[in-house]
Amino acid sequence: MIKILFVCHGNICRSTMAESVMTYIVKQQKLDSQFQINSAATSREEIGNPPHYGTVGKLRSLGIPVIPHRAVQMTKDDYNKYDYLIGMDQMNIRNMMRILGNDDKNKIFKLLDFGEHPRDIADPWYTGNFDITYDDILEGCEALLEYLKKENRIH
Repeated sequence: MIKILFVCHGNICRSTMAESVMTYIVKQQKLDSQFQINSAATSREEIGNPPHYGTVGKLRSLGIPVIPHRAVQMTKDDYNKYDYLIGMDQMNIRNMMRILGNDDKNKIFKLLDFGEHPRDIADPWYTGNFDITYDDILEGCEALLEYLKKENRIH
């Protein structure tokens, strides 16, 4: 079982979108039995709130089911629960390290570091552009899945 935690600032836009997109991709490839996929926030600002309407609207427009979710904060215990803790931007990584203390097992990554053009995924809470966010998340999730296949983590 490959356990992935997607992380962003509030857990209502990017990380919930990544959770839904990755869940959809692995299900389409009939690999869902090999994955546990969740998401969390580095902040407490949105705890208990559902996914942002922009995330919900974008995913629904593409026929991608939105995973039922309420925002939660990442905890130090998550480091031992997950194989991959994946932030959306460098600020997320910094805040994840603040919560976790260290990454001695090399589990922390930025989502687009798996792709050909490593970069941050802009927060649509500020940009309002859920289309670009979706494109970046799809690119990252597809690249992550390819990485896992190459690493022989998927059977």
